[in-house]
Amino acid sequence: MTNIQIFTGFSNVLTEVAWALIPLGIILVIAQLFLLKLPKKRFLNVIKGLLLTFVGLALFLQGVYVGFMPVGEEVGKALGSLSSKWVLIPIGLLLGFVTAFAEPAVHVLTHQVEKVSGGYISQKIMLYTLSIGIAVSVALAMARIIWGIPLWYLILPGYLAVFILVKYSKQSFIAIAFDSGSVTTGPMTVTFILAMALGVASTIEGRNPMIDGFGLVALVALAPILTVLILGLLYGRKEKQNDRKLTSM
Repeated sequence: MTNIQIFTGFSNVLTEVAWALIPLGIILVIAQLFLLKLPKKRFLNVIKGLLLTFVGLALFLQGVYVGFMPVGEEVGKALGSLSSKWVLIPIGLLLGFVTAFAEPAVHVLTHQVEKVSGGYISQKIMLYTLSIGIAVSVALAMARIIWGIPLWYLILPGYLAVFILVKYSKQSFIAIAFDSGSVTTGPMTVTFILAMALGVASTIEGRNPMIDGFGLVALVALAPILTVLILGLLYGRKEKQNDRKLTSM
């Protein structure tokens, strides 16, 4: 049984996180001295939060490097070695859906959308919309790897559809849609799903991980934009129906 060295390279991770957070800490101190001037107790709480962020990010990244990415790659290799390659598509659909539920940034976005919209766009609906988008994009990525579909065959029509939908969408949903594309490419998706795709591409004969394995993140960023814009059109249609009912009364 192989012993896993959990804290191998942890000092490098600590250094990376420190260099990332030190500029933010300096800006906070300068802002406190000249702009914010928060009470001493509250500013100390901010500093404590920054320290907790440092510890949390360091532990999270170490976990990603030691466990999460290797597991994703091994899962991809195991799936790629299956005789029935088409099974990768529904498996990708399922993994993409559940990954969205575990993505912290997605929960933050959906909560903020519900809060700002006064409950008009519920967190549950947004979460399911984004999850479906990610699920479809991962399934398409698996199909692309299986049959060697060029990336631009999916990206170009996708963005053309986005531009067409933008023309008929509300400004609020356009803004939410493009933010959704960025938050869905968070640590859960990139670390696990991308590693899995690379594992699948490295196992299937005739596939190049550098060409076929990458590109998944671009699809994940695109699909939620489309699904949120479609959601906006459905909301707009519902509003028109309600207006007609009110005018007919």
